[in-house]
Amino acid sequence: MMTPVPRLVVAAPSSGSGKTTVATGLMAAFAARGLTVSPHKVGPDYIDPGYHALATGRVGRNLDAYLCGPELIAPLFLHGARGCDLAVVEGVMGLYDGAAGHGELASTAHVAKLLRAPVVLVVDASSQSRSVAALVHGFASWDPEVRVGGVILNKVGSDRHEAMLREALDASGVPVLGALRRVPRVDTPSRHLGLVPVAERRAAAVDAVAAMAAQVAEGCDLDALAALARNAGALPGAAWDAAEAVAAVDPPARDHPAGPAGPPGKHAPVVAVAGGPAFTFSYAEHAELLAAAGAEVVTFDPLRDEELPEGTAGLVVGGGFPEVYAAELSANEPLREAVAELALSGAPVAAECAGLLYLCRELDGRPMCGVLDAGARMGERLTLGYRDAVAVGDSVLAAAGTRTRGHEFHRTVVEPGAGAAPAWGLTTPVRRVEGFVRRGVHASYLHTHWAAAPGAAHRFVERCRTS
Repeated sequence: MMTPVPRLVVAAPSSGSGKTTVATGLMAAFAARGLTVSPHKVGPDYIDPGYHALATGRVGRNLDAYLCGPELIAPLFLHGARGCDLAVVEGVMGLYDGAAGHGELASTAHVAKLLRAPVVLVVDASSQSRSVAALVHGFASWDPEVRVGGVILNKVGSDRHEAMLREALDASGVPVLGALRRVPRVDTPSRHLGLVPVAERRAAAVDAVAAMAAQVAEGCDLDALAALARNAGALPGAAWDAAEAVAAVDPPARDHPAGPAGPPGKHAPVVAVAGGPAFTFSYAEHAELLAAAGAEVVTFDPLRDEELPEGTAGLVVGGGFPEVYAAELSANEPLREAVAELALSGAPVAAECAGLLYLCRELDGRPMCGVLDAGARMGERLTLGYRDAVAVGDSVLAAAGTRTRGHEFHRTVVEPGAGAAPAWGLTTPVRRVEGFVRRGVHASYLHTHWAAAPGAAHRFVERCRTS
């Protein structure tokens, strides 16, 4: 099967060049023309996809060749782009920067090649003129399999500056598809883990995305960019499908003879998924896999809801910023008690990063759920990077010995860092055990992508049925 989806990858020579502004602005500008735009982000970033979703009205999805494997990049892309007129993929870091020690793996260039997509290079031109041609030539010629189809010049100082840049690039063979003037920074405030998520500043975020769209529409040749996207051609293979992924789970991962999972029905176990401003880090495929495995997925907000959803049989608490909302989370004592009671009952509970902190005894001195005999606090160091891991013992997510890949991204510290029964044994960058497995609880700092391990969703839902 060959599927034609017009698509662009927005990349840059380095972080800070303006990728997010250009990619989000392009998404919003194309959407304003009446196109259905599919938004994507290379790598494990959870925050940029929130802005992408605002720009397009569709779920922002990640394409991570380290967490999911190169073989899933095109299928996951096609899944997200179903029914769309055009797709925009925002890159990560510099164009050729991949997972440390793994060459091109998980780089923007790697994903562009897997998608057979043209690259638009966003260049910060604020401190150069003729040298821009050497920079673009180097990036365009470094890997012949990466097609740099155009350049967008960012932070251009004046008409004269733009003319000098365009003249220098005339001989490069790479067309200039846009030039954006230096303007006051679009209002996208940052803090210790990057941009402030959309859920925390909804109205201001809407204004910021509108400003990005206006800037890009004024400074870029949208017709030329759309034509470049249409030149991407068709992708071979089929789109990823959650139901097919769950149905293909190997028999050893099926702990209970329930047979293939069907769509949620009146007897479907309710899986409560934490959301709201404090818990914004989630891959859309996780909820889709839980539903495909037979669960009724219900989202709740731990900042506002004093009870778990009615009939909750399992709980998923993903990543986010509980440290920012520690006072409010602590003040919601009825919900904290409900979470502790659910965990004590042996029901399946999966907690990632922020979820781990929420289950601790305390966070920065404020009482949390007390499910784990551990304390959490803000630290001084950022812990960041891909990890290879193996399940130390059996849990609601994995059988002992199951290997996975994950990502850590936090400035908090949990003491102790692992329980008597750890969740994972990490093999990179250093060997250590991490996380907690207790009764039905699996709590860890490690972010994983279940599209690469659909057995986790199947196992979790089956435990919900029988716990």
